[in-house]
Amino acid sequence: MQLATGERHLHPARSGLSGRLWPRLGLLGLAALLLQACASTPPAAPPSSTAGEALLIDDARINALYERIGETTSTFQAGLELVRAGSPEGGEAAQNQALDGLDAAARECAETPGCESQRFFAAYRTLIRLQAFSAGMDSAERETADLAVSASEGEHEPVGASAAETRLPEIERGTRLLRGRDLRELIVLNEPVRAALDDWLTWMRPQLIESWINYQYLRADMAPAYAEAGLPEALLFAILAKESAGRVHAYSRAGAAGPLQFMPATGRRYGLGGDASFDERLDPAKATRANVAYINDQLRIFNDNLELTLAAYNGGENRMKRLAQRHPGRGFWSDPIFFALPTETRDYVPKVLAAAYLFLHPAEFNLEFPLIDNQIGSIELTRRASLGEIAICLGQTHLPSGWFRTLRNLNPRVSPEERLAVGARLRVPSKLVEVYADRCQDSALMQRVASLHDARHPQGPRTIRYVVRRGDTLAAIAKRSRCTSVRELAALNGIKPPKYALKVGQTLTLPTCS
Repeated sequence: MQLATGERHLHPARSGLSGRLWPRLGLLGLAALLLQACASTPPAAPPSSTAGEALLIDDARINALYERIGETTSTFQAGLELVRAGSPEGGEAAQNQALDGLDAAARECAETPGCESQRFFAAYRTLIRLQAFSAGMDSAERETADLAVSASEGEHEPVGASAAETRLPEIERGTRLLRGRDLRELIVLNEPVRAALDDWLTWMRPQLIESWINYQYLRADMAPAYAEAGLPEALLFAILAKESAGRVHAYSRAGAAGPLQFMPATGRRYGLGGDASFDERLDPAKATRANVAYINDQLRIFNDNLELTLAAYNGGENRMKRLAQRHPGRGFWSDPIFFALPTETRDYVPKVLAAAYLFLHPAEFNLEFPLIDNQIGSIELTRRASLGEIAICLGQTHLPSGWFRTLRNLNPRVSPEERLAVGARLRVPSKLVEVYADRCQDSALMQRVASLHDARHPQGPRTIRYVVRRGDTLAAIAKRSRCTSVRELAALNGIKPPKYALKVGQTLTLPTCS
């Protein structure tokens, strides 16, 4: 399911729903109110118990309920896609199925000790927003729809909260990444995250869009590892966007490499080896599996605190362990931890959280990710060519910025300068298979392209050391060097005219054109 927002919104009457879904959502709002009433009713006093006894919490059952939130949301989104594709009946059936499933899970949550009903109320609001944006409702209509569920959540400003208590980053508000919980409802839009959102949406917007495009073509290689681990795809995209903008061959000054920027030692620890011919940190699939293992390790260390985990990813796990041990129970945003970290890490964590939020909520800030047909196919070369030559002959078809970056990302082991043999296979976006067959068989074009590949940027003259021997003259040495005159050679070595006297054993600097 793509989360792009480039599609035009449809009104309920034109979508085939004819407004029938909104009464249903209203009923769910009523159900949410009932659940809220149940949740807010003081529990009966438990029977007296001996010291040490506690209410049993079934974590597995709770996590399974939380997982149903994601499942029902995906089903609901699939229903919207069916409506947009011209199948209103199937779309409405899928949406109703999702709503029934969410309603049942919410009721079960209300009866399960330790289960947070608020998460289901948030999911109701998410579905309302999804439907509102899909239906093309105006802001007033969306606000009215939101109020139905907001009321059920008891949404209001904290009573008696002081300015100091609501000011961030001083207060401790951690984002918990637990299996089955929806990341979109957990990211706190505090001041640092809002500032990061502003950066992404202004001067960093080109990087964000580039990251999106690159990620779409890498998605088949990277997303499965996150799905298998139960980690949110939004987090993967956000780390990728901040670390490399989706450039597989990115190297940092510190020596980190690949789409997810592993340092050499950390990469080796998580199975990213390689040899002189290829660095496995550049392999998107392997790098993602290593990233999953690292993230899971850090989540265990930091009690599922996502912010501390991200800080460890950027600033070093040992530093974060020391800080966490020094300040037990304190979150990333607390003064003792936040201001003890390097500026880069204090910027990194909010940037990643903000990018994840935009991945999930692009429309909230008038962001449109381009719709990408990211199906991957392959071509078999009919003539010797490099990645660069193929990128030139493909031109800008379907992508204004051209295809060089995408070809490199999809074929990380191929050197861009290497001319591949006839019959070699390359991974390409499926839509380029026909373009290659039509465009890259033009002999005249490919000859011109080949002449570009064979050209080299001029290199300035390099220098070598030469020791003067008996019988040498400056004129004879200049003649042998072939790229300098007597006058230039004299000036380079501080030899005064007109005699240009040399001494046996004297060391000269000679330019060379070879």
